[in-house]
Amino acid sequence: MPHRRLALIDMGTNTFHLLIVELPDDGQAAPRPLLRTKVGVRLGEGGISAGRIAEPAYERALHALLGFREEIELHQVTDVRATATSAMRVTENGPELVKDIFEQTGIRVEVIGGDREAELICAGVRQAVPLGPERHLIMDIGGGSVEFIIANDTTIFWKRSFEIGAQRLLDRFFPEPSGIMPAEAIVAEQHYLAEVLAQLTAALAEYPPVSLVGASGSFDSLADMQLGQLRPEAELPPSTELALSSFRHSYQQLLSLNHEQRQALPGILPMRADMLVVAAILIDYVLNLTGLTRIRTSAYALKEGLLAEML
Repeated sequence: MPHRRLALIDMGTNTFHLLIVELPDDGQAAPRPLLRTKVGVRLGEGGISAGRIAEPAYERALHALLGFREEIELHQVTDVRATATSAMRVTENGPELVKDIFEQTGIRVEVIGGDREAELICAGVRQAVPLGPERHLIMDIGGGSVEFIIANDTTIFWKRSFEIGAQRLLDRFFPEPSGIMPAEAIVAEQHYLAEVLAQLTAALAEYPPVSLVGASGSFDSLADMQLGQLRPEAELPPSTELALSSFRHSYQQLLSLNHEQRQALPGILPMRADMLVVAAILIDYVLNLTGLTRIRTSAYALKEGLLAEML
């Protein structure tokens, strides 16, 4: 009997991820990863704030899924699970894209809600970071939404998804990101976050965490900046300790450089050079709000959570 192979697709607002694993026959051993890849689709670019997926982004999405389809066939995958999040959840032509993807690739996409997204992210992070019995604040900055989860290794104490992802923050506070982000725009974003994240502030008072665990591209980028080199997806360790001093240094760089200079920073993926500015302001806001000094990154998120749940 051929081995069972699973493909897990996470269609985020910035990046589409594909993970292909082989399941052991006995069900005892851990699944063996065969492929871990991602495509920068920028599904939210030029439209998410207006509630539509723009035509070029729509085409990029179909193109990425056709590429994934080839890999799935090449690896003789037996089961495919595909989930889509914020961009397809809230746009008027999201359902149309789901239909087109199925018609062109045979891949069925499940559009999931913010709460479910937070649960899966937590399940994925638990595979990468040993949380133990203490509470941690898990944060995943997507392009469309940001998930916050207060959890330990067994319990989720509180979770919430906010539609304040990096693409939305960029559209709102830094629409012309060729230069340096103006000081008044930084202040405006901070005020906006204080307003929107009132429920997070209340939850933190009720369930104070001991550390921040960041899942998502922005945190991977900050870990790469700390190292001074861009690591490919397959080489990322499950978790990296991000020194607070390193974050502060990267944050100052991001705020003081223009687009070209940011793109030239070692460890930065060019497509993240602008979003990372507004994402870092959000991370800084959360650090100031909580007073936390320990930051770890998790290379695992939604798709690994889905895998853990399926097993």
